[in-house]
Amino acid sequence: MKKSLCLFIPGLLISFVSYSKDKNIPPTKTAIVKSIDKNFTTSDADLAYNAFNSYFYNPTAKLYYGTTKKDGVAAIWAQAIYWDMAMNVYQRTKAKSQLTMINDIYQGNYDHYDAYNWSNKAVWFIYDDMMWWIMSLARANQITGNATYLEKAKAGFDHVWAGSYDSVNGGMYWDFNHSGKNSCINYPTVIAAMRLYTITGDASYLTKAKSIYAWSKTNLVDASGKVNDNKIGNNPAGGQDYTYNSGTAIGAALELYKTTKDATYLNDAKLYTDYVKNNLCTNGILPAEGDFNEQGVLKAIFAQYVMQLIKEGGQTQYLSWIQNNINTAWKNRDAKRNLTYRNYAVSCPTGDIQSYEASSIVTFMQLCPPTK
Repeated sequence: MKKSLCLFIPGLLISFVSYSKDKNIPPTKTAIVKSIDKNFTTSDADLAYNAFNSYFYNPTAKLYYGTTKKDGVAAIWAQAIYWDMAMNVYQRTKAKSQLTMINDIYQGNYDHYDAYNWSNKAVWFIYDDMMWWIMSLARANQITGNATYLEKAKAGFDHVWAGSYDSVNGGMYWDFNHSGKNSCINYPTVIAAMRLYTITGDASYLTKAKSIYAWSKTNLVDASGKVNDNKIGNNPAGGQDYTYNSGTAIGAALELYKTTKDATYLNDAKLYTDYVKNNLCTNGILPAEGDFNEQGVLKAIFAQYVMQLIKEGGQTQYLSWIQNNINTAWKNRDAKRNLTYRNYAVSCPTGDIQSYEASSIVTFMQLCPPTK
């Protein structure tokens, strides 16, 4: 009767020798079998975030660079997305050093962008750039209790509403010239308004959120759950499908559902998610997005809100799909630098890459539990 002597370590199985009770049959060595578990872990989430900061964060200026060359700061709106990433890490770890990081990033951008002077058109040149920050400022107040963050968020929201809202036909214009009404301003406005309503109890924010969501659902979304990029004038909604538009639509619907308990909003959020999963993915892997500059950050925004749907909305049917995306991209990381790439299905380039395209998997890893 032959047996094998094995040693089992999680993720590593090694068979050393085979032996027999029959003394006339000598032990025979067997081949070493090695199986490495490539699924990401909580430690990997720390590793990925530290690597991202090592290559992209300027601790002196307290701003993020646009590329690994460190030859210029990232776009103003992307700085807000990286600030959200820092908040995600704090919520996951509760590390005091990470709370300091939240305050530092705020200060760095305060110094660089004229103290969040919403009227400075040399700093701000489009409404949606402001609204990404307004969302993040409100969230930072929820997390830290810092009243300054709330005051900045309220002032920014009032400024954007006064300049962007179409009081005749509804919806929000994305630019100062009112050339079109894009998803990237309308759904973030809903999220920002709902966060401010949650914090302040001011019902006017809830009214505005409902109004903008209703306009957006009517004018930007089709029956399949596709969230179009824009609506210009009386033309049909159009533009390319982007994960961040679906992401903020998910987030807007979820915020309204959590407050109103109206299941229609939750069903909307699931419809938007199903569209991404069934129409934008290839073999379940999210699209590469980022073939030009800042688009690489789009999935970091999608990550924020699809994970809220999973965790806060109880829609765990999407969890394994997201985990598979993370595991695939982490396996394909640049192992020397531990940087990940916008195209999860291919190996991360070893040369210069952008912070935008390196950000989404880091964000996912802070929000998503590892595969068990």
